[in-house]
Amino acid sequence: MRALHDEHAPALWSYALRLTGGDRARAEDVVQETLLRAWRHPKVLDQSQRSARAWLFTVARRIAIDGWRSAAARAEVSTDAPPELAAPDDTERAVQGWIVADALRELSPRHREVLALCFFGGLSVADAAARLGVAEGTVKSRTHYALRALRLILEERGVTQ
Repeated sequence: MRALHDEHAPALWSYALRLTGGDRARAEDVVQETLLRAWRHPKVLDQSQRSARAWLFTVARRIAIDGWRSAAARAEVSTDAPPELAAPDDTERAVQGWIVADALRELSPRHREVLALCFFGGLSVADAAARLGVAEGTVKSRTHYALRALRLILEERGVTQ
């Protein structure tokens, strides 16, 4: 192992410095890890000097790349203030409102009226019947057919549940 250090350490150190952009601490870590792996695989070092150096440089390069990847994965952003909360995006809701309003315009006036009172106005069947001057059964029937027609209009426009 001593021979390994004497033969390859200066070249490996220079290579590690280039790989780490001159970061001496990171280069030391790369060299140390490379030599540790070489110590674990002594058969590699029994090869010719040139083959052993190529193996060391390949290992050093892989260690440096792994370091860059893990640094990128754990990159943190620090600020003095906590991040602001994301504002709710009401775009989808607005678009749905426009689609429903447009579909309601295609309903008959009586169907539109009963839906406006019962669903949008919050009136009960009895209150809507009293306001319209019709029987409660008529309000229920109009509501049923109005919802059915509205569903068909929306399906034609590609809106699904």
